[in-house]
Amino acid sequence: MKPSKVSQKFGAHLSVAGGLHLAFDEAVQVGCDCLQVFVKNQRQWVAKPLTDEQARLFKDARKKSGASPVVAHASYLLNLASPEKANRDKSRDALIDELQRCEALGIEGIVIHPGAHMGSGIEAGIAAIADSLDEVHAATAGFACRVLLESTAGQGTTIGHEIAQLGDIIKQVRHSERLGVCIDTCHVFAAGYDIRERNDYERLLDEIDRFVGIDRVKCIHTNDSKGDCGSRLDRHEHITKGKIGKSGFANILNDSRLANVPRILETPKGTDGRGVNLDRVNINRMKKLIKA
Repeated sequence: MKPSKVSQKFGAHLSVAGGLHLAFDEAVQVGCDCLQVFVKNQRQWVAKPLTDEQARLFKDARKKSGASPVVAHASYLLNLASPEKANRDKSRDALIDELQRCEALGIEGIVIHPGAHMGSGIEAGIAAIADSLDEVHAATAGFACRVLLESTAGQGTTIGHEIAQLGDIIKQVRHSERLGVCIDTCHVFAAGYDIRERNDYERLLDEIDRFVGIDRVKCIHTNDSKGDCGSRLDRHEHITKGKIGKSGFANILNDSRLANVPRILETPKGTDGRGVNLDRVNINRMKKLIKA
């Protein structure tokens, strides 16, 4: 059965300025079925503890909006692959804190960039990530919230631009059932998977199935790309306005294997020339690419 406009869920990364619960007001205004948020300032290591009132307001607003699932995005500061133990420990502790916040809020998953090996090499970096995640899992035993490893564009020494690398992390983690994957369309394209072409798109899906399992994909960041295929450039563009274009998104949006995976925009914010919210514009563009 082909996926339909109704069965698929579309959302965006939304602001929590003024209160975590306010993201749901914007979700309703934009037409999001699901959403992604930061649960603390993404550019600071430490934040004030989450209060019971904040958690209550968040859960009430979520129930009222009907938006589901909700995922979080971890701080950009985290580097679980760092060869420096102090930085790796700091990253681990920060992720534990964010998972505790997610659990209190009832958030299903938290997306993290796996990390950068900083010259120690990919194998050493993957081992460091796996060890860090084992420690994180030990500190958050019984949590429902999953860590979602995000595919990367391959800038610098970042790990995760090959799907096999995500698979290697998962293999080395003791409680791998607590891990999921987030596929970013801009990142996989920039990493060299030409999802515009049917054969290359199938190669990506084959690698996902072989190395991580399609059922482990819990989120798709739907972003077009300013850079060319294989450019390693992590620069997001509006849907169909970048180098991926209509064909690449049509492949994803009409693939029944991914029909139940929420699509989350991380495209530039603002309004178009008619004053329409650009998240709504991008969601509508995706829906138009779904074949009847």
